[in-house]
This record gives sequence, C-alpha cells and structure tokens, in this order.
Amino acid sequence: MVSEKKSAYAAAGVDIDAQEEALDRVKQLVRSTKTAGVLSELGSFGGLFRPELGGIEEPILVASADGVGTKLMVARMAGDFSSVGRDLVNHCVNDILVQGAVPLFFMDYVGAGVLEPEAVVQLVDGLAAACRENDCALLGGETAEMPGFYDQGDYELVGFVVGLVDRAKLIDGSRVEAGDLLVGLPSTGLHTNGYSLARRVVFDKLGLGVGDPLPDPVVGKTAAEELLTPHRSYLRPLRSLLDHSGLHALAHITGGGLTDNLPRVLPDETRAEIKVGSWEIPGIFHLLQDQGEVDTEEMFRVFNMGVGMVLVIEPASAGDILRQLRQAGEKPFPMGTVQKGAAGVVYDLPPGSEAVRQ
Repeated sequence: MVSEKKSAYAAAGVDIDAQEEALDRVKQLVRSTKTAGVLSELGSFGGLFRPELGGIEEPILVASADGVGTKLMVARMAGDFSSVGRDLVNHCVNDILVQGAVPLFFMDYVGAGVLEPEAVVQLVDGLAAACRENDCALLGGETAEMPGFYDQGDYELVGFVVGLVDRAKLIDGSRVEAGDLLVGLPSTGLHTNGYSLARRVVFDKLGLGVGDPLPDPVVGKTAAEELLTPHRSYLRPLRSLLDHSGLHALAHITGGGLTDNLPRVLPDETRAEIKVGSWEIPGIFHLLQDQGEVDTEEMFRVFNMGVGMVLVIEPASAGDILRQLRQAGEKPFPMGTVQKGAAGVVYDLPPGSEAVRQ
C-alpha cells in the first residue's frame, strides 16, 4: 500500500526518494557548520540554538531575509549551483552586519519544480561553506518540490539569518553628522543585484552563451565566471571595527545601488556627496553600460558599481580605521563626504561630465 502511494505521488511529479537521497547528503553538510550554540540535529521540527550572552548587557537579536533573485537563472543556464548558496548567506550576513550584529545561525528554503539531488547538494554545499566562513550555524531549512508551480530546472533559494548585538554597540546611524567621511570597500562584481538587466545585455543583446568569453573591457572571463562570482561577506574585515567609536554607520550596497542605500543610514537634512573616479569601477559595469545603452544615473541605481560596503566615519578616526582595514587585507578607498542638504546622493563625475543629483 505504501509503495502505491509513493508511485502515485511520483506520477504527480514529486519524487520522495529523490528528496531523501538529497537530505542524506545535506545532513553531513549541515553538521559541518555546527557551532557551540546548536542544540538540535537536522530533521527536528524546529532548530534549537542557545546563544552565548556572556559580557552582553542588553542582547538585541537582528534578523534579515533575502533571496538570490534572477542570478539563479544564470546558475541554471551554466548547470552550476555551487556558488549561489554563498551569495545568499553573505548577502544576509552583510545586512545585519551594518547594524553591528554578528550572525548566530542561518536557515534556508529551496523550492524546485523537479528536485534533482545533485543540484540541491550544490546549493546547500555553498550555504554550508559560507556559514563556516562566517562562523554561523546552518540550523535548518526546508526543501519543497512543487511541479506545476516551478518549471522543471527552476530553483528558488531564499533564507534568513539571525544575529546578535549588545544594544550599547548597535550601529544605527544616529551619530552620523555633516563632515563625516565615506569610505568604500570593493565588491566582487554584481553581487546579487541587477541581473535582469545584466542577462538582457549579455545573453539577449550580445548573444553570448554562458561559456563564451566576455568582450572588452572584461578580460579573461567567460559570462558564467563573471556573472556567478559570489557576493562577498564583509564580516571578517569589519568585525574588529564594530565597536570603534569613529565608525558612525555602515551601508550595504545592494538593490538600489549607492543612490538608494546610502540615504538609509544618513540623518535628515544631510546628503552623501560621492566623487566618482576615486575608485576603480570594474569592467563588467562599463560593458553593461555601453552595450546596454544605460545612462549613468540608472547605472548607479541598479548596480553597486564596484562598491559593496560603505563606512561612514569621523575624520579624526580615518587614519586608524583605514590602517586596520588594510591590515585585514582590504583595499579601502575614501569616496566622499556627508554634507548638509536635501536628502539623497550627489555624484561628482570626472571632468567633462555634469554632476548627478539623486
């Protein structure tokens, strides 16, 4: 009787045996991320975690949820899901990092039309690797096979992170003031934003395949290599700076670019003034702008333009913070200031171009 039910379910498009095969392999990956706070094994109805609160006077939990978006379509085209798990974890970790929180645990959801064990294992392998790198546990998750809702070959990957910060060390932008410096940290490419436009330019307009080399000014990379470069985490270089008195705010540059994300951490009646040209904009952005005929204003709102994280710091602390970042292996670049004025971002473009106010 049981076998008939399985056969009927499989005929409807859901293969329980394939799910179990994937789960058996996933369990080992999840165990590799176990930290001292984990009290449960994968397979429980809920994940159990006991945070270490020693030395924390007023613990605040900080949570964030996100997805990978249409970058997953590039992964599907390339038949390679090994990097998108890293994208998801690192994106979420960065989102709570800007408020001074360090991650405790991560949970994920994988949805598919037809579950292919190897693809699921690749997805979770990336999640687990990023969790280990960020010193957080992959506490649990959910895998759902829904034929008719997702097409065959389609995958959805979303997740959320929970982190912890002492309320006294919460970074909320309240100390930002006019005259503060803006210091950028480089991105590793598009990260996880702007892929609908990027795919249209690379695959539709240029007619490239995922294995084809990209034209100048991108050198030595195929479309897949460039577009699947993982979204990086900034936890390691910034962790020791989170309680630095000179660090007034952090902004993770994701969807909306510098234009929409910097104002989120600035007080009323202040604006960010950015000197374009103070950092090297990677070739992929020049390629997308030129081949996609995208104006500069839109580029800075769709893409990160080579800036993955921005620190807002008091001028007196600039030397110390820049020194610590360089010691951590970073290549920080002063890129502007906070000034009084109408909220938004003003871009000071190189000679020959007019300033862009947004």
